[in-house]
Amino acid sequence: MNNMQNFSYAARPEILAPAGDMPSALAALAAGADAVYLGLKHFSARMQAENFSSAALASLIDLAHNQNRKIYVAMNTFFKPGEEDSVARLIKRMLLGPHPDAIIAQDLAIANLAGQAGFTGEIHFSTLANCTHQSAMYTAKKLGASRIILPRELSVDEIRAMDAARPEGLALEVFVHGALCYCVSGRCWWSSYMGGKSGLRGRCVQPCRRVYKQGGREGRFFSSLDLSLDVLAKTLLDIPGIRAWKIEGRKKGPHYVYYVTTAYKMLRENDPALRREAVGLLEMALSRSVTHAGFLPQRAKSITVFGHGSAEGAGSPQTDAGRKEPLRTSSGLLCGKIIPGSSPQSFILKTRMALLPQDRLRIGREDEPWHQTLPVSRSIPKGGSLTLKLPKHKTPKLNTPVFLIDRREPELLQILETWRGKLDKRGPVLKSDHNLMKFIPAPPKKTSTSARKLDITLRGSIPAGREGKLGIRPGSVQGLWLSPKALNEISRTLFDRISWWLPPVIWPDEEEHCLRNVREAMRNGARHFVCNAPWQEAFFPDKKGLSLTAGPCCNITNIYALEALARLGFNQAIVSPELGEEDYLALPAPSPLPLGMVISGFWPVGISRHNAEPLKQNEIFSSPKREGFWLRQYGQNNWIYPAWPLDLTDQRGRLEKAGYSIFITLDERPPKELGANPRTGGFNWKIGVL
Repeated sequence: MNNMQNFSYAARPEILAPAGDMPSALAALAAGADAVYLGLKHFSARMQAENFSSAALASLIDLAHNQNRKIYVAMNTFFKPGEEDSVARLIKRMLLGPHPDAIIAQDLAIANLAGQAGFTGEIHFSTLANCTHQSAMYTAKKLGASRIILPRELSVDEIRAMDAARPEGLALEVFVHGALCYCVSGRCWWSSYMGGKSGLRGRCVQPCRRVYKQGGREGRFFSSLDLSLDVLAKTLLDIPGIRAWKIEGRKKGPHYVYYVTTAYKMLRENDPALRREAVGLLEMALSRSVTHAGFLPQRAKSITVFGHGSAEGAGSPQTDAGRKEPLRTSSGLLCGKIIPGSSPQSFILKTRMALLPQDRLRIGREDEPWHQTLPVSRSIPKGGSLTLKLPKHKTPKLNTPVFLIDRREPELLQILETWRGKLDKRGPVLKSDHNLMKFIPAPPKKTSTSARKLDITLRGSIPAGREGKLGIRPGSVQGLWLSPKALNEISRTLFDRISWWLPPVIWPDEEEHCLRNVREAMRNGARHFVCNAPWQEAFFPDKKGLSLTAGPCCNITNIYALEALARLGFNQAIVSPELGEEDYLALPAPSPLPLGMVISGFWPVGISRHNAEPLKQNEIFSSPKREGFWLRQYGQNNWIYPAWPLDLTDQRGRLEKAGYSIFITLDERPPKELGANPRTGGFNWKIGVL
């Protein structure tokens, strides 16, 4: 429905700035941000940032409210079994001071735990929650959402479509600037698959930014440019449901926060006289090269250097902003390259720009062995020389680039000092509560204690010869992705014996097609559906007679999230494949729903709406450590698979004893070059997820 008439917020969106530490938060307030979002020391999707203690948060909220600004706390990770009490107590401790205005959540458990702790503010569902289509907003509102943070892959037309379908009282938040991920938020398991450091837990090691090789091609094929809507942001001003323009960057410093916040405040005025100055400020923000990505559907831009037809740092292609310069996917401004000094471990940087005391430099890129960050101790003029003494184990190659990643200009330092004085005048405001550790949230109620044992083999495609040659082993249920091809080629007599799987991502222009597929499947007798986002339950308003399963892409990891699924009408759930042995075995006993898990097959490391030029589909590409991967396109999305499938079949007995009743095999056809018996892995079974 269109809510042009009943939208209650002010028409002007708030400028929402990031803060990974107190100087950045003060820079945001000094620049005039209407709201600041930040994380605590735990359960934040940017755990590499310094983040905030409860006491520091309380003081900052007190200052912000005094200035008529807002503070949003990001608790946007998933929670493992056994962490739920800690999450609830952390929220309760946060409420001992001035209350934050909103909590940003990925995990379905947050609304429940926050409510039990006494939080009465807004719940904003993070982009990691993957609310990518219109009906998703209604389910999110059922679970207590006040705001949805839209994915960065949406075009302005798709944002308008989301707004037109928005339920009353639900606001939208849109990213306007900052880093991009190659994979869809909430649909990337790459870092976790490579060693347990989950992006959904705020510990991503950014494997997408590494060098990969396929045949004779080598490069950072997945490493993304930064998003910058800059002057295009004005097209968002007439969309009534957009409550906030969001700036990404909780790992950035106060220089970035101050300049980008100031620029978007100016752009929000939609005054042609201010636009040139605002764009100039954005150029000072020490970002990567920028793109507007797919924001303009008729003029969509690639998010990678290779999509612009250039190797990183080579040539001078035109950037989206119209500047001629080498596109780069490394953050910061290139300020020079390393040349040898007068002695071993001594190196010279000839600077392309003036450097100031307390500026910060980054040598090389994050995946290179000599990568490090260094402070500048004295002023260096443009064209001057800076001598670098580097340890032997960090010896860089000749011509290694050096980037300016943070500035400390005297004017900004003075502004921050003024705002630090305002903060200190407020004094400590966090109360004490000796009973805090006694607070334990009420456990979920079980809605079912028994479940039929079920093996599902999910096929990636239907082979020629229709259903008679599916080749499913005896005792296994056939699983198929819900698609027009499957609906047309499968006999109606089999529909009620098939487990029909909805896709992990549904874009706004796909929702109506998906809904039609669901309705046709049900008319033909389908009764078992697997939703790969909790929001997809909206496709089933009448659940009577259906078996509705929450699929593995729902990223379910704890009993309170399972309780939310039960309230939505799910009958069972397949838990996240990211968990480790201890977590897996602990989850079934207190679960309010029967549980399943992916036990074998090719689990993707990521799903992306973007192309990966110039890589070829269905051919192996590899990292310098010879880790193999392959791409396959389904619909609008590229799926990235590892060259080694998951195999936990030897743990099945223990899992059944623990209480699991549904076991999924992913039958995906790999490239021929992998051979018949590729090596297998256990994902995080042995090492656990951090």
